[in-house]
Amino acid sequence: MIDGAMQAYALTLDRILTHGAKWHPSAEVVSAREDGRIDRIGYAALEDRSRRVSGLLQSLGTKPGDRVATLAWNSQAHVEAWFGVMGMGAVCHTLNPRLTAEQLAWMVDRSGARIVIASADLAPLALELAERAQSVERVLVIDGRPGNVSGERLQVDALEDLLTAIDDRPEWGGFDETTPCGLCFTSGTTGNPKGVTYTHRASFLHAQRLLQVDAMAVSCADSVLAVVPMFHANAWGLPFAAPAAGAKLVLPGRHTDGARLAKLIRAESVTVAVGVPTVWLGLLEHLEATGEDVPSLQRIVVGGAPMPTALMERLETRLGVKVQTTWGMTELSPSGTVTPLSDPERPAFQSGRPTLGIDLLITDPEGNPLPQQRDTEGNLRVRGAAVVERYFGETESALDSNGWFDTGDLARIDTAGNLVITGRAKDLIKSGGEWINPVEIEAVVGALPEVSLAAVIGRADPKWGERPILLVELRDADGVTDEALLASLKGRVASWWIPDDVVRLDSMPLAATGKIDKIRLRGQYGGAST
Repeated sequence: MIDGAMQAYALTLDRILTHGAKWHPSAEVVSAREDGRIDRIGYAALEDRSRRVSGLLQSLGTKPGDRVATLAWNSQAHVEAWFGVMGMGAVCHTLNPRLTAEQLAWMVDRSGARIVIASADLAPLALELAERAQSVERVLVIDGRPGNVSGERLQVDALEDLLTAIDDRPEWGGFDETTPCGLCFTSGTTGNPKGVTYTHRASFLHAQRLLQVDAMAVSCADSVLAVVPMFHANAWGLPFAAPAAGAKLVLPGRHTDGARLAKLIRAESVTVAVGVPTVWLGLLEHLEATGEDVPSLQRIVVGGAPMPTALMERLETRLGVKVQTTWGMTELSPSGTVTPLSDPERPAFQSGRPTLGIDLLITDPEGNPLPQQRDTEGNLRVRGAAVVERYFGETESALDSNGWFDTGDLARIDTAGNLVITGRAKDLIKSGGEWINPVEIEAVVGALPEVSLAAVIGRADPKWGERPILLVELRDADGVTDEALLASLKGRVASWWIPDDVVRLDSMPLAATGKIDKIRLRGQYGGAST
């Protein structure tokens, strides 16, 4: 007897946009321009333009497997470049414009990208990195004109000018679903950045996970504002999830200040907004100062950094929204856990539960599973279909002998299955031979209504090795004393954990991904006191 069989149907990302184009052709991708204008395009027209981008890249010698770099903000043209590159079987190497030309060139040298697609205002940076990276031969400018930018050995063109002469629309797909589609380097907080190679299958399955009702639950009725950058772990998969569901995708471009976001949310009836906590702090402070509202907004999905409890409560009270906290990593494509909307409490310190397709394990520092997996702190390891197996250019696996990836996070899982990140192993402060966890201190101080942002780092100490200091950005510099900030910790953490000093900052430094830049803080304030 011959068994039945199912069709071979490769899970490649081109199928996501062709699905959106066929079944949601008029659902829009909306982009905010620098000058305030708005670009609109339906998924059917966007697919057509993306195929023409593939034709253009082919005409310039790009072949399947080649890396094409993008240095761009969240825009329609960037989305077209993504699908144009990935649909033809090439690899989209996203670059973070908040890094230096030297750092970017280091990454491009490793990827071997010949073409860099850059936003017009980033063309000078693209040219600078391209002059340093010997593989780059051409810079294509989107969202504007190249201006007077030109290179000695490089050709710089407006992609739109070249696209007008292209009528080729190559067939997409036809390759294995495990083919690489994207490349993103980590932030390199503990050494040189590491490249994470995404595959079509992994990103396809990751997009389906986002659509689950207890995850981001994106539907065709939603208008989704993706503030999280497309160069930051693929904008958390939103440019794939939105066309998969037929949702409107709203892209803010370069400017993500509170005033512009509020205007965009109102104009496009945004229902779901996604980004790091500092973005929503800016939106909230603008609305509080002006008395404006964003009545369409129903949910804010936050990740990339811990959400201060006070900020979460202010957002939910002032805006009438539900806040979903998440946890993830570049190595996880990046979503790991999401707090379900069905959770009646959704406290800020929780990072939610894993969706189908990813698993969690709590271990000791050597990787041995703890016998008690609930309500016990340990090292967090993960595995799943969208979790890195090996870093770009590396021959050795990034997994342990049992197939788990060590995240570097300390965590516990509560009795309901919610993940609670309790710290980063590399951020722990060793004082007098004992460990201090900055996250627990930051959670207490960050919950104070007078505090906008809080960070704790170790400062060199001749007696104890390190002692913690507290750095804060306040809503009102005169609204609270240093003594009151430290007094909030009494009875909440061990007495010897209480920081020795308080440093008030006019503006908390943020890293390229929007997180608090602890590397910069350590460099500036971590030396021995004088």
